[in-house]
Amino acid sequence: MSLSIRSATPADISLIGQFIRDLAEYEKLAHEVRFDEAVMAQKLFGPRPFAEVLIGEIDGTPQGFALFFHNFSTFEGRPGIYLEDLFVRPDARGSGLGKALLGKLAALAVERDCARLEWSVLDWNTPAIDFYKALGARPMDEWTVYRVDGDALTGLAAHSI
Repeated sequence: MSLSIRSATPADISLIGQFIRDLAEYEKLAHEVRFDEAVMAQKLFGPRPFAEVLIGEIDGTPQGFALFFHNFSTFEGRPGIYLEDLFVRPDARGSGLGKALLGKLAALAVERDCARLEWSVLDWNTPAIDFYKALGARPMDEWTVYRVDGDALTGLAAHSI
């Protein structure tokens, strides 16, 4: 068995879309998926890419992906990498591909002089939590994620000056 990781290209947009739908199904959030592949392709591969994608392959067949982007730590005064999505197809789990994708992200973080690599995980996803802890990740229990979207986002934007 041969593991490999490569950067995604515009030709991978349908594959990326399928990975996202598969992840959403696993997370019981399929009803939340509403992206348009053409728009996503522009946002990932257009003149100003907002995120990057790695494709993980086993014996040349895509079996997983990691979608990530840079954030910035004011306390550290350096960038970080935020992992938005990590997914390995169920039949490929246990192959080492998930660890290899995270390892590649860690290597990119070191190479790009980032202070950290971070991500979120659903509270109920104990297999993922156990996997991350085994890699040395620690939960940031003292932080709560907040989100503004939809009408609330539009309403807040109306307060812009």
